[in-house]
Amino acid sequence: MRRHTSSQRVNNLHVEQLIEVNQQLVLAILSAQSDVEDQKNAQAEQHLYLEIREANELLVIAALSAQDLQIAAEQALEQQRNVLSIVAHELRNPLTPISMIAGRLVRVPREELPRMQLLIEGQVQQMSRLVEDLLDIARATTGKFRLNCQVVNMADIIRDAIEICTPVMLAHGLDFRSALLESRLAVNGDPVRLKQILDNLLGNAAKYTPTGGTVTLAISVEANLLGICIRDSGIGITPKALPFIFEPFVQDIHAVGFNGAGLGIGLTVVRELVEAHGGTVTCTSAGEGKGTEFMVKIPLLNH
Repeated sequence: MRRHTSSQRVNNLHVEQLIEVNQQLVLAILSAQSDVEDQKNAQAEQHLYLEIREANELLVIAALSAQDLQIAAEQALEQQRNVLSIVAHELRNPLTPISMIAGRLVRVPREELPRMQLLIEGQVQQMSRLVEDLLDIARATTGKFRLNCQVVNMADIIRDAIEICTPVMLAHGLDFRSALLESRLAVNGDPVRLKQILDNLLGNAAKYTPTGGTVTLAISVEANLLGICIRDSGIGITPKALPFIFEPFVQDIHAVGFNGAGLGIGLTVVRELVEAHGGTVTCTSAGEGKGTEFMVKIPLLNH
């Protein structure tokens, strides 16, 4: 029988140790590969989870946006119905007295005819103003708003507005206070449109100030800007409506209850006209029953 020498036993032991070490190394490598694969899988799963969550968030946002669009569309449709209803009402108002006067013309005395003519002309002018306001809104939104500009003395425009509005204020039982600078106030503007701005604001003040109240028109000049301030002691504007007061077809429910519903376009026209002249218009009110103030600022020429 063959005997193993001590050197052979050492070599065998060494081989066995090497095999064991190699096995452990292989196991370590396999374990490391497994860990890498697990980590990659975990990262992939995490990435997939984030993608799914992001997709879900986008779906939620899209659903909410669609809901908002539907609500906005419904509100716009409702607003359109309301506007059409108000337009029909506003146009019918002057038609009623015209129809009544026309029916009486055949039997009224001859001396009454001039007065009847004035009444009809007044109602026709009211309808014309309404139609012009609607056209102005359409022109502004389509960029077709045009001014016939020239060098204008705003002192003359303001003086004429005061003269025209004073009888209206007195008829409403209002204390109308105005002060006019005597110096020339030259601006580059459309005289008809500048007069329209003042007529709208003063008319608004008269309409929403109760009998016994005060309306004030004040003029100031600062840093080449003409300031026209129209302040009243009227019913004021609620905080909810104030930020939107210059938007078309916006009406403060509080104001509707006081003097009936209108189209809600007069102040929009004012804003468009003022801005078309390179100016600004702002509105402030301390709230219901606390009056309103409009400040118009228009650039002066070489002042």
